Amino acid sequence: MRIAIYSRGLESEQSEGLKVLLSEFSHYKIEPVIYQDFFNQFYSSIDILHTYSTFNSPDQLEEIDFIISLGGDGTLLDTITFVGDKKIPILGINYGRLGFLASIGRDEIHTALEALVKRTFILDKRSLLHLDANMPLFGGCCYALNEFTIHKKDTSPMIKIHTYLNGEFLNTYWSDGLIVSTPTGSTGYSLSCNGPVVFPDSASFVITPVSPHNLNIRPLVIPDNSIISFEVEGRTDGFLCTLDSRRELASKEVLLAVRKEVFNINLVRLNENNFLETLRNKLSWGLDKRN
Repeated sequence: MRIAIYSRGLESEQSEGLKVLLSEFSHYKIEPVIYQDFFNQFYSSIDILHTYSTFNSPDQLEEIDFIISLGGDGTLLDTITFVGDKKIPILGINYGRLGFLASIGRDEIHTALEALVKRTFILDKRSLLHLDANMPLFGGCCYALNEFTIHKKDTSPMIKIHTYLNGEFLNTYWSDGLIVSTPTGSTGYSLSCNGPVVFPDSASFVITPVSPHNLNIRPLVIPDNSIISFEVEGRTDGFLCTLDSRRELASKEVLLAVRKEVFNINLVRLNENNFLETLRNKLSWGLDKRN
Protein backbone atom coordinates (compact mmCIF):
# COMPACT_ATOMS: atom_id res chain seq x y z
CA MET A 1 0.00 0.00 0.00
CA ARG A 2 1.24 3.50 -0.88
CA ILE A 3 -0.12 6.51 1.01
CA ALA A 4 0.77 10.12 0.25
CA ILE A 5 1.10 12.73 3.02
CA TYR A 6 0.42 16.43 2.44
CA SER A 7 0.83 19.26 4.93
CA ARG A 8 1.59 22.97 4.88
CA GLY A 9 3.74 22.38 7.95
CA LEU A 10 3.37 21.49 11.62
CA GLU A 11 4.37 23.36 14.76
CA SER A 12 7.37 21.96 16.63
CA GLU A 13 5.17 20.65 19.44
CA GLN A 14 3.10 18.73 16.88
CA SER A 15 6.02 16.72 15.52
CA GLU A 16 5.29 13.89 17.95
CA GLY A 17 2.11 13.14 16.03
CA LEU A 18 4.13 12.85 12.82
CA LYS A 19 6.49 10.38 14.52
CA VAL A 20 3.49 8.31 15.57
CA LEU A 21 2.11 8.39 12.02
CA LEU A 22 5.40 7.27 10.44
CA SER A 23 5.72 4.57 13.08
CA GLU A 24 2.26 3.28 12.18
CA PHE A 25 3.28 3.29 8.51
CA SER A 26 6.26 1.13 9.37
CA HIS A 27 4.15 -1.21 11.51
CA TYR A 28 1.67 -1.81 8.67
CA LYS A 29 4.41 -1.86 6.00
CA ILE A 30 2.89 1.14 4.22
CA GLU A 31 5.08 3.07 1.80
CA PRO A 32 4.76 6.83 2.48
CA VAL A 33 5.07 9.41 -0.31
CA ILE A 34 5.58 12.82 1.30
CA TYR A 35 5.03 16.32 -0.10
CA GLN A 36 8.52 17.64 -0.81
CA ASP A 37 8.21 21.03 0.92
CA PHE A 38 6.79 19.39 4.04
CA PHE A 39 9.55 16.78 4.02
CA ASN A 40 12.16 19.53 3.84
CA GLN A 41 10.67 21.12 6.97
CA PHE A 42 10.75 18.12 9.26
CA TYR A 43 13.54 15.77 8.07
CA SER A 44 16.19 17.41 10.26
CA SER A 45 13.99 17.60 13.38
CA ILE A 46 13.00 13.94 13.71
CA ASP A 47 14.91 10.71 13.32
CA ILE A 48 14.60 9.47 9.74
CA LEU A 49 14.90 5.70 9.78
CA HIS A 50 13.95 5.02 6.16
CA THR A 51 14.28 6.49 2.70
CA TYR A 52 11.03 8.18 1.74
CA SER A 53 9.62 9.02 -1.67
CA THR A 54 8.38 12.57 -2.25
CA PHE A 55 6.06 14.42 -4.63
CA ASN A 56 5.74 18.00 -5.87
CA SER A 57 2.90 17.93 -8.37
CA PRO A 58 -0.35 16.06 -9.09
CA ASP A 59 1.17 14.01 -11.91
CA GLN A 60 3.53 12.38 -9.38
CA LEU A 61 0.63 10.85 -7.46
CA GLU A 62 0.44 7.64 -9.44
CA GLU A 63 -0.55 4.32 -7.87
CA ILE A 64 -1.45 6.03 -4.59
CA ASP A 65 -4.09 4.28 -2.47
CA PHE A 66 -4.85 7.17 -0.10
CA ILE A 67 -3.63 10.67 0.68
CA ILE A 68 -3.47 11.98 4.25
CA SER A 69 -3.89 15.69 4.97
CA LEU A 70 -2.14 16.84 8.17
CA GLY A 71 -3.52 20.21 9.27
CA GLY A 72 -6.84 22.00 9.32
CA ASP A 73 -9.58 22.41 6.75
CA GLY A 74 -7.44 24.81 4.70
CA THR A 75 -4.76 22.14 4.36
CA LEU A 76 -7.36 19.64 3.18
CA LEU A 77 -8.59 22.12 0.57
CA ASP A 78 -4.99 22.40 -0.68
CA THR A 79 -4.82 18.60 -0.84
CA ILE A 80 -7.80 18.55 -3.19
CA THR A 81 -5.87 20.59 -5.78
CA PHE A 82 -3.37 17.71 -5.97
CA VAL A 83 -5.99 14.96 -6.12
CA GLY A 84 -8.30 16.44 -8.79
CA ASP A 85 -10.09 13.72 -10.72
CA LYS A 86 -7.72 10.92 -9.62
CA LYS A 87 -10.36 9.59 -7.17
CA ILE A 88 -7.73 9.12 -4.44
CA PRO A 89 -9.54 8.98 -1.06
CA ILE A 90 -8.49 11.75 1.33
CA LEU A 91 -8.14 11.30 5.07
CA GLY A 92 -7.95 14.54 7.04
CA ILE A 93 -6.20 14.50 10.43
CA ASN A 94 -6.98 17.71 12.28
CA TYR A 95 -4.01 19.76 13.49
CA GLY A 96 -5.92 23.01 12.97
CA ARG A 97 -8.79 24.62 14.85
CA LEU A 98 -12.38 23.82 13.88
CA GLY A 99 -11.94 20.83 11.58
CA PHE A 100 -15.22 20.33 9.74
CA LEU A 101 -13.44 18.49 6.89
CA ALA A 102 -10.30 17.29 8.68
CA SER A 103 -12.46 15.77 11.40
CA ILE A 104 -10.21 12.93 12.61
CA GLY A 105 -8.36 13.89 15.79
CA ARG A 106 -4.62 13.49 16.14
CA ASP A 107 -5.27 11.02 18.97
CA GLU A 108 -7.07 8.77 16.45
CA ILE A 109 -4.07 8.15 14.18
CA HIS A 110 -3.77 4.48 15.13
CA THR A 111 -7.51 3.89 14.67
CA ALA A 112 -7.50 5.71 11.32
CA LEU A 113 -4.53 3.77 9.89
CA GLU A 114 -6.02 0.49 11.08
CA ALA A 115 -9.28 1.40 9.33
CA LEU A 116 -7.40 2.11 6.07
CA VAL A 117 -5.53 -1.19 6.22
CA LYS A 118 -8.61 -3.25 7.13
CA ARG A 119 -10.89 -1.22 4.82
CA THR A 120 -13.32 -0.56 7.68
CA PHE A 121 -14.12 3.02 6.72
CA ILE A 122 -16.80 4.89 4.80
CA LEU A 123 -16.18 7.04 1.73
CA ASP A 124 -18.13 10.27 1.64
CA LYS A 125 -18.54 11.49 -1.94
CA ARG A 126 -18.49 15.29 -1.96
CA SER A 127 -19.53 17.32 -4.98
CA LEU A 128 -17.37 20.16 -6.33
CA LEU A 129 -18.14 23.29 -8.28
CA HIS A 130 -16.38 24.36 -11.47
CA LEU A 131 -15.61 27.88 -12.65
CA ASP A 132 -15.72 28.84 -16.33
CA ALA A 133 -14.29 32.19 -17.41
CA ASN A 134 -13.48 33.92 -20.70
CA MET A 135 -9.90 34.55 -19.55
CA PRO A 136 -7.34 32.32 -17.77
CA LEU A 137 -7.83 32.10 -14.00
CA PHE A 138 -6.44 29.89 -11.23
CA GLY A 139 -3.82 28.25 -13.40
CA GLY A 140 -6.35 25.84 -14.89
CA CYS A 141 -7.26 24.42 -11.46
CA CYS A 142 -10.81 25.72 -11.69
CA TYR A 143 -12.69 23.62 -9.15
CA ALA A 144 -13.51 24.04 -5.46
CA LEU A 145 -14.92 21.89 -2.68
CA ASN A 146 -16.27 24.71 -0.48
CA GLU A 147 -17.14 27.80 -2.45
CA PHE A 148 -16.60 30.31 -5.22
CA THR A 149 -16.78 33.97 -4.23
CA ILE A 150 -16.83 37.36 -5.90
CA HIS A 151 -15.69 40.14 -3.58
CA LYS A 152 -14.81 43.79 -3.78
CA LYS A 153 -11.17 44.80 -3.37
CA ASP A 154 -10.07 45.93 0.10
CA THR A 155 -11.78 49.24 1.01
CA SER A 156 -13.36 49.90 -2.39
CA PRO A 157 -17.11 50.71 -2.59
CA MET A 158 -19.67 47.93 -2.94
CA ILE A 159 -20.04 46.25 -6.30
CA LYS A 160 -23.02 45.29 -8.44
CA ILE A 161 -23.16 41.60 -9.34
CA HIS A 162 -25.67 40.84 -12.10
CA THR A 163 -26.56 37.19 -11.59
CA TYR A 164 -28.25 34.80 -14.03
CA LEU A 165 -29.62 31.31 -13.46
CA ASN A 166 -29.50 29.07 -16.56
CA GLY A 167 -29.38 32.22 -18.68
CA GLU A 168 -32.39 33.89 -17.01
CA PHE A 169 -31.86 37.02 -14.94
CA LEU A 170 -32.05 36.28 -11.20
CA ASN A 171 -30.99 39.45 -9.38
CA THR A 172 -28.49 42.29 -9.17
CA TYR A 173 -26.71 42.08 -5.83
CA TRP A 174 -25.54 45.44 -4.48
CA SER A 175 -23.10 44.11 -1.91
CA ASP A 176 -19.53 43.56 -0.81
CA GLY A 177 -19.62 40.20 -2.55
CA LEU A 178 -21.42 36.99 -3.37
CA ILE A 179 -20.78 33.37 -2.36
CA VAL A 180 -21.76 30.25 -4.27
CA SER A 181 -21.16 27.30 -1.96
CA THR A 182 -21.49 23.56 -2.28
CA PRO A 183 -23.26 21.60 0.48
CA THR A 184 -19.82 20.96 1.98
CA GLY A 185 -19.05 24.68 1.91
CA SER A 186 -22.36 25.60 3.54
CA THR A 187 -20.67 25.27 6.95
CA GLY A 188 -17.86 27.66 5.94
CA TYR A 189 -17.89 31.26 4.71
CA SER A 190 -21.53 31.01 3.67
CA LEU A 191 -22.56 30.07 7.21
CA SER A 192 -20.74 33.11 8.64
CA CYS A 193 -22.83 35.28 6.27
CA ASN A 194 -26.08 33.77 7.59
CA GLY A 195 -26.37 31.08 4.93
CA PRO A 196 -28.15 27.78 5.74
CA VAL A 197 -26.46 24.53 6.71
CA VAL A 198 -27.03 22.05 3.89
CA PHE A 199 -26.50 18.30 4.14
CA PRO A 200 -23.58 17.00 2.01
CA ASP A 201 -25.80 14.76 -0.15
CA SER A 202 -28.48 17.38 -0.87
CA ALA A 203 -27.45 18.03 -4.53
CA SER A 204 -27.65 21.80 -4.25
CA PHE A 205 -25.79 25.10 -4.36
CA VAL A 206 -26.27 27.98 -1.93
CA ILE A 207 -26.08 31.58 -3.18
CA THR A 208 -25.27 33.86 -0.23
CA PRO A 209 -24.70 37.63 -0.47
CA VAL A 210 -21.95 39.31 1.57
CA SER A 211 -23.25 42.45 3.32
CA PRO A 212 -26.03 43.21 0.81
CA HIS A 213 -27.40 46.76 0.70
CA ASN A 214 -30.97 45.51 0.63
CA LEU A 215 -32.87 44.03 3.56
CA ASN A 216 -34.99 41.83 1.26
CA ILE A 217 -32.03 39.84 -0.04
CA ARG A 218 -31.66 36.39 1.52
CA PRO A 219 -29.56 33.28 0.78
CA LEU A 220 -31.00 31.05 -1.93
CA VAL A 221 -30.74 27.26 -2.29
CA ILE A 222 -30.85 26.00 -5.89
CA PRO A 223 -30.37 22.62 -7.64
CA ASP A 224 -26.74 21.85 -8.45
CA ASN A 225 -27.56 21.09 -12.09
CA SER A 226 -27.99 24.85 -12.56
CA ILE A 227 -25.48 27.14 -14.28
CA ILE A 228 -24.96 30.44 -12.46
CA SER A 229 -23.36 33.26 -14.45
CA PHE A 230 -22.21 36.72 -13.43
CA GLU A 231 -21.40 40.18 -14.74
CA VAL A 232 -19.74 42.58 -12.30
CA GLU A 233 -19.88 46.38 -12.17
CA GLY A 234 -17.97 48.67 -9.84
CA ARG A 235 -16.07 51.92 -9.47
CA THR A 236 -12.69 50.18 -9.44
CA ASP A 237 -11.00 48.42 -12.32
CA GLY A 238 -11.40 44.92 -10.91
CA PHE A 239 -12.52 42.65 -8.10
CA LEU A 240 -11.42 39.53 -6.24
CA CYS A 241 -12.67 36.04 -7.00
CA THR A 242 -11.78 32.96 -5.01
CA LEU A 243 -11.98 29.20 -5.21
CA ASP A 244 -11.75 27.88 -1.66
CA SER A 245 -8.56 29.44 -0.24
CA ARG A 246 -7.12 30.47 -3.62
CA ARG A 247 -7.77 33.94 -5.02
CA GLU A 248 -7.31 35.90 -8.23
CA LEU A 249 -7.71 39.54 -9.18
CA ALA A 250 -10.12 39.76 -12.13
CA SER A 251 -10.99 42.69 -14.37
CA LYS A 252 -14.57 43.95 -14.73
CA GLU A 253 -14.62 42.67 -18.33
CA VAL A 254 -14.38 39.03 -17.29
CA LEU A 255 -17.45 36.80 -17.70
CA LEU A 256 -17.87 34.11 -15.07
CA ALA A 257 -20.08 31.05 -14.72
CA VAL A 258 -20.27 28.36 -12.06
CA ARG A 259 -21.57 24.82 -12.53
CA LYS A 260 -21.21 21.43 -10.90
CA GLU A 261 -17.87 19.73 -11.54
CA VAL A 262 -17.99 16.44 -13.47
CA PHE A 263 -16.03 14.53 -10.81
CA ASN A 264 -16.33 14.14 -7.02
CA ILE A 265 -13.90 14.04 -4.12
CA ASN A 266 -13.84 11.06 -1.74
CA LEU A 267 -13.34 11.85 1.96
CA VAL A 268 -12.52 9.02 4.35
CA ARG A 269 -14.83 8.85 7.36
CA LEU A 270 -14.46 6.49 10.29
CA ASN A 271 -17.60 4.44 10.86
CA GLU A 272 -18.52 6.08 14.15
CA ASN A 273 -18.45 9.63 12.75
CA ASN A 274 -21.25 11.27 10.76
CA PHE A 275 -22.40 14.73 9.67
CA LEU A 276 -24.86 15.21 12.54
CA GLU A 277 -22.18 14.36 15.09
CA THR A 278 -19.81 16.81 13.39
CA LEU A 279 -22.42 19.57 13.57
CA ARG A 280 -23.04 18.94 17.26
CA ASN A 281 -19.34 18.85 18.10
CA LYS A 282 -18.12 21.75 15.98
CA LEU A 283 -21.07 24.12 16.51
CA SER A 284 -21.63 23.13 20.17
CA TRP A 285 -25.25 22.23 19.50
CA GLY A 286 -27.04 20.69 22.48
CA LEU A 287 -24.68 22.32 25.00
CA ASP A 288 -27.14 25.01 26.11
CA LYS A 289 -27.09 25.21 29.91
CA ARG A 290 -30.89 24.95 29.91
CA ASN A 291 -30.70 21.38 28.54
